[in-house]
Amino acid sequence: MRRIGLIAVGLFVMAAAALVLATNGRARADRVHTCSATDRQFIEAARTNMTALELWSEQYQSGDASGGDVSGQARTAAKIMRGTGPTDFSLRQTKQLVVGMLNEYAKAVQLQERRRDAGSRMYRAYGLANYAHTVLVHAKAPLAQLGCDVRPLL
Repeated sequence: MRRIGLIAVGLFVMAAAALVLATNGRARADRVHTCSATDRQFIEAARTNMTALELWSEQYQSGDASGGDVSGQARTAAKIMRGTGPTDFSLRQTKQLVVGMLNEYAKAVQLQERRRDAGSRMYRAYGLANYAHTVLVHAKAPLAQLGCDVRPLL
């Protein structure tokens, strides 16, 4: 009986040691804010593309631009944003959310042009935009201390 208990304890200790070694060697997400040149470039690219898309959307709503123009602009903006490389973890997350939002918005406008229901795509686009806003609100103060102003994106 004692021998079985010792074997069980030995196996438990070996399993625990293996688990500690396996999890200890994994890379962990960098949660320290940065404000590198590529971070500033991302902020500027996002600001410029969101402003341009807002203008295109206003022209679309007033009838001065076609849906193809607006969806093309959204896809171009997504491509530009995909090409950025922010180093800050919150800006990397924002990048993914903004790219998704732009793609969903482009699909919604295309559906609207075909007189189909664009509601679910637009809902996703707004949801991604809201989540990106939340990420930026939480990162605003730490990034500002480092010299990165995300207020134009809020």
